[in-house]
Amino acid sequence: FSEEEKVAFVNWINKALQDDPDCKHLLPMNPSDASLFKSLADGILLCKMINFSQPDTIDERAINKKKLTPFTISENLNLALNSASAIGCTVVNIGSQDLQEGKPHLVLGLLWQIIKVGLFADIEISRNEALIALLNEGEELDQLMKLSPEELLLRWVNYHLVNAGWQKISNFSQDIKDSRAYYHLLNQIAPKGDDLDELPIRIDFSGFHDKNDLRRAEYMLQQADKLGCRQFVTPADVVAGNPKLNLAFVANLFNTYPALHKPDSSSYDLNLLEGESKEERTFRNWMNSLGVNPYVNHLYSDLSDALIIFQLYDMTRVPVNWNHVNKPPYPLLGGNMKKIENCNYAVELGKTKAKFSLVGIAGHDLNEGNPTLTLALVWQLMRRYTLNVLSDLGEGEKVNDDIIIKWVNQTLAKANKKTSITSFKDKSISTSLPVLDLIDAIAPKAVRPEMIKREDLSNQDKLNNAKYAISVARKIGARIYALPDDLVEVKPKMVMTVFACLMGRGLNKIK
Repeated sequence: FSEEEKVAFVNWINKALQDDPDCKHLLPMNPSDASLFKSLADGILLCKMINFSQPDTIDERAINKKKLTPFTISENLNLALNSASAIGCTVVNIGSQDLQEGKPHLVLGLLWQIIKVGLFADIEISRNEALIALLNEGEELDQLMKLSPEELLLRWVNYHLVNAGWQKISNFSQDIKDSRAYYHLLNQIAPKGDDLDELPIRIDFSGFHDKNDLRRAEYMLQQADKLGCRQFVTPADVVAGNPKLNLAFVANLFNTYPALHKPDSSSYDLNLLEGESKEERTFRNWMNSLGVNPYVNHLYSDLSDALIIFQLYDMTRVPVNWNHVNKPPYPLLGGNMKKIENCNYAVELGKTKAKFSLVGIAGHDLNEGNPTLTLALVWQLMRRYTLNVLSDLGEGEKVNDDIIIKWVNQTLAKANKKTSITSFKDKSISTSLPVLDLIDAIAPKAVRPEMIKREDLSNQDKLNNAKYAISVARKIGARIYALPDDLVEVKPKMVMTVFACLMGRGLNKIK
């Protein structure tokens, strides 16, 4: 495993959680020994880091903090793994046992994914309109919208390097090893004291001409430290051109001092700046957690060649003939035709092999990223994936909505619960009480009754119940992608996945 990554992550976690009273017994960790792997073993730090990267993912009330036993520790680790999965981390090959044993490469792999989600959260044009300043001459906004966070960061660095009269870089490895691009970047983004409330920070260039790469990197990092951004890289990591850690260093610089001016909005189509909906984000996180490649940053443009769809077909046991599939790099001329051929094949497979209902959907709809029609296909994939997991547990018979509803009601009745559901649109689901009662029926002791509000629920009470329900479901081992709002608003599709995952957990207990 990478000693450099371990040191970088330890320092980042130490800083991120230094004021959290629940982590006092674990922090600060020593970056030079193996304490990271021991400190993560009770699951508390992992849960906290997930919330640091994506606030509000985990309901704190669900984390076991006191008098930990092997059982309550494994609950914390399940909560962390299933929550990491829900924010788009790939956890396919990691179990709570691996984390408890502190297997270094698995721990570091998961941590990097969690940290990256946080670093990249705001490197997204709909969340940060100043990024429009990075448009190239003659480029349309929708082209910029398709870039990944890594590509946007590279463009951000080059924007500042051009303004500094320095040459552009094309990667975060080879091109930054001499620290000189970093010097110019720091000098461009450091506050100049133009605003009333900011003091100027002067970047000292005296180390710029040092003959020794390592010393030059150290002088450069001392300047980054003035900006509060000496994170992720040591001088050796800069000189070695470690791509992962240099990417993190730059992302943290961007998040702290973007130094971009939001352009005049009248010249842009503001509809393009609508962020993704919660539903779109859930689908994207689901795909990424399954380990599709490349990572999906933008639901529609990243599916335009259907390669991700084919991978999801593979995972949902829809047979794909990969010889029929055109693979990148696509030719400059006729490249889009190749993508449309893929999309046509994806729709054909959906209709003939998967037996999905795809009325009125053609390949070019996927290729152009038609939201309604793309979501129709993606939802059926997620539904099939969810039901496959259930069929595997129950002797392979086909599972449908009615079977799930019947199982939910029987399980609630057997446990003498007063709640029941008539369908996935049942208004009572907005209280989350049927979900919480079902969890209690499957895993007694997991739900703490004093955390739940049962009478006269305000909207805030409903949301609190829903947050608690989703976190406790994940804690008992249900891999749920839905959000608390899906329960409060009774979104039938996502509600179905919640009950299906809990049914899977219930059947698994019997086996």
